[in-house]
Amino acid sequence: MTLFANVLGFSLFGLAARFGQLGIQKRNLFDNLGGHAFAMGVFGYGGYLAWRWDQTSAELIAKKRAEIAQSRKERLARVEAIEAKIMGARENGEEH
Repeated sequence: MTLFANVLGFSLFGLAARFGQLGIQKRNLFDNLGGHAFAMGVFGYGGYLAWRWDQTSAELIAKKRAEIAQSRKERLARVEAIEAKIMGARENGEEH
């Protein structure tokens, strides 16, 4: 999801929350437009933070997957080296 869509979606949710708040209080929905702008700004900033969290977590997950793949390769190489050593000992008639 793009940054713009995330911020816009969250800010529209903030506007809807503000309309819901005023509706519960049975107040005029178009009174105090600054309150609407504030709610949209706060929720939009929340959308920005959510987008940043998504980007950061994706990078962390990719890094961790690379570390896991590397450790699996190293472990497989160690196991193959041990197996080769055991097979070589068996072919020479030695016991390990």
